[in-house]
Amino acid sequence: MKADVKVVEINGVEYVPKDSVNTQQKAEELDGMEYVIVRTYSAGVFAGFLAKRNGKEVTVKQARRLWYWKGAASLSQLATDGTSCPSECKFPCAVESIDLTEAIEILSCTEIAKNSIKEVKTWEQ
Repeated sequence: MKADVKVVEINGVEYVPKDSVNTQQKAEELDGMEYVIVRTYSAGVFAGFLAKRNGKEVTVKQARRLWYWKGAASLSQLATDGTSCPSECKFPCAVESIDLTEAIEILSCTEIAKNSIKEVKTWEQ
């Protein structure tokens, strides 16, 4: 964020002008692991830190299954912009680690997207 940016607080939430934030900034890593969205052949879509990749087999740490999302037209937009409708997304709790054996797409996330995904309330039944 620029030093001269004016921050507005509404109901305890701070907002900044959109043009003052680098929306393409790559997400902050965890112990050298990149934050990604992984689409698999049959297990669904997951977001988390890419710990290991060997061909189509990947290990994702702090992984959340992205069971249903709204507010992004595609996974590409979700990885770039996050969701504009977090209250309508269904992302279950994160698991410590998951091994996915049929990864067919791995998308790097921006910091904005990572924060958006992490801030979606845990969906439970």
